Amino acid sequence: MTDETPLARRAHKVLEPLHTPIYFAPEGGERYAALGIKGGMRGYFASRSAPLGVVPAEVVVSTFYNFAPAQVAKAIPSVWDVTTPEQVLAARMDAADALFTRLLGDEIRSETVAEAAALARTAAQAADIVGRPLFAAHAALDWPHPPHVQLWHAASLLREHRGDGHIAALVLAGLSGPEAAITYVASGHGMSEELQRTTRGYSEEEWAGVKNALRARGLLTADGALTAEGADLRARVEAQTDAAAAAPYEQLGADKTQRLIELLEPVARSVTKQVFG
Repeated sequence: MTDETPLARRAHKVLEPLHTPIYFAPEGGERYAALGIKGGMRGYFASRSAPLGVVPAEVVVSTFYNFAPAQVAKAIPSVWDVTTPEQVLAARMDAADALFTRLLGDEIRSETVAEAAALARTAAQAADIVGRPLFAAHAALDWPHPPHVQLWHAASLLREHRGDGHIAALVLAGLSGPEAAITYVASGHGMSEELQRTTRGYSEEEWAGVKNALRARGLLTADGALTAEGADLRARVEAQTDAAAAAPYEQLGADKTQRLIELLEPVARSVTKQVFG
């Protein structure tokens, strides 16, 4: 990150590590299993889509974008046969509380966390719900009260707000869900290609077919790297994503956003090191 990096992206880099661990940490899985949600990615799809209520798999495919429809259909809507969105949401908040208590220790009662939570909440509440279906569903939830859980919730809201805008940018770029996943990996970001493929639910044959289609479009080289055209397309997508994500931070103001970033940088580093090594 440099001073020229858009403020929205710089804020995202310190907020994302606070949101993401809920999907990997045992606190979430244990609580979802207690509700009867067991196996594969069912807890992920249930917990992240719960604010939408009981909806068809197609709605989750649309709002999550880069997951294979067959992967989503393994969880949605059958997961609601054993529990309810309200129960899952309560378990998710409880998991976030337990997770941050473990990761931050005494820091959860610090002025740093309280101030960051207040700033992040102000930014999240300034975001417009129009055209942001997944963000809107999460924004309709009640705010939790302990500052550390409020900080996690605000980070989640701002992440979903950015994600909705990112999907719009991908659609404009003509990149399908799997094409988006593959070009993102090829740009050197995120998880390994194999983990990306398996967690998104694509077979080796499907993945190879999409890569061939990207090569035919001139976006991917024979060895799977981005071509100059592919790199340019990804750069435009990220720039449009930053632009679409800017409003909450513009409302918060540059100085307060910079203060939020400064407060959260050491917290984000600590959480990332503990969760991902």
